Amino acid sequence: MPSARAEVATDSPERYAKQLASHLGHRIEVEDTPDGPRLRWPSGDATLRAEEGRLVMQASAEDEAELARIEDVLGRHLERFGSRQGLVVVWTADGAEG
Repeated sequence: MPSARAEVATDSPERYAKQLASHLGHRIEVEDTPDGPRLRWPSGDATLRAEEGRLVMQASAEDEAELARIEDVLGRHLERFGSRQGLVVVWTADGAEG
C-alpha cells in the first residue's frame, strides 16, 4: 500500500487540521483519534497531526493513482484555506529521501 507524508509549516496546525476534517467530513468519514483527525476514503485514508509549528499529513491508499488523488484533495484544500499564510504542501513518498 503506497503512502506519503507532508509537513506543512504553520503557526495554526490545530486550526487547519480541524478545518480540513470539518470541510471534507461532508463527503467522507472522519474519525477523531488521539493523533488527530483520520479521514477515510473508500480506497485510502489520511491522518492530520498538529505538531509544534507544523501540520503533518500522512496518507495511504490502495494504489498510486488513489494516493495521488488523496494528496491532491488534501493539498488543494489546505493551500486554499492557508492562502493568506502562503501555505505550500509538498508530499514525499514514504521511504524516499527528502
